[in-house]
Amino acid sequence: MSVPPPPTSRLRARKAVLPTSAVPDGTRRRILEAALQLFASRGFHGASIRDLATALELRPSALYAHFASKEHVLAELVLMGHEAHHEGLRTALLGAGSEPIEQLRALVRAHTLLHANHPQLAVVVNEEIHVLPPELAAPALAVREQSAALLHAVIERGRAQGVFSVPHAGVTAAAISTLGLRLPYWYEPTPALDVDMLADLHVELSLRMLGVQGPPAPAP
Repeated sequence: MSVPPPPTSRLRARKAVLPTSAVPDGTRRRILEAALQLFASRGFHGASIRDLATALELRPSALYAHFASKEHVLAELVLMGHEAHHEGLRTALLGAGSEPIEQLRALVRAHTLLHANHPQLAVVVNEEIHVLPPELAAPALAVREQSAALLHAVIERGRAQGVFSVPHAGVTAAAISTLGLRLPYWYEPTPALDVDMLADLHVELSLRMLGVQGPPAPAP
């Protein structure tokens, strides 16, 4: 079995992009985008405040006018990523109707697209949150629990209606989530597998995990 290559070279080659609505344009956004690029390609401990200041052509002291520390920069990125993810899931769910299968399709598509379109943010959010002190990580972890609850509730609703057949909802939900979490480590969009095709495949795999056979619904 092949092991996915480290994501650093791929992520370094791509420009880091924050979700459009995450933070207004200006110096603060520039700092966060530069930090995202550095943290994704080097890791949190591999990038210093001086490195960040150099990338922005600023003095290190200028950064402290916006963030109290490098940890606070990371904490904002981590929270931003979790909030964008949660809002994407919530919006998808609200537009999916009341049937569990359609809700599952909507959640999986949103989860996949967010991770595929923002690979640097996905890596930093999931790999670097653990270096934060508990008080800085807590807001993002609370949002993460809310997002997990959305998927878990849909699976449980489908089980109750006899639509889904799974021995353990929590394990299945974790497996479905992992489909998106690993994308930055291997996925590059190509004409043969663009993000919409990938999302459809993830939907099909997720439905099979839940005991539902058949092709996924066409992309909207």
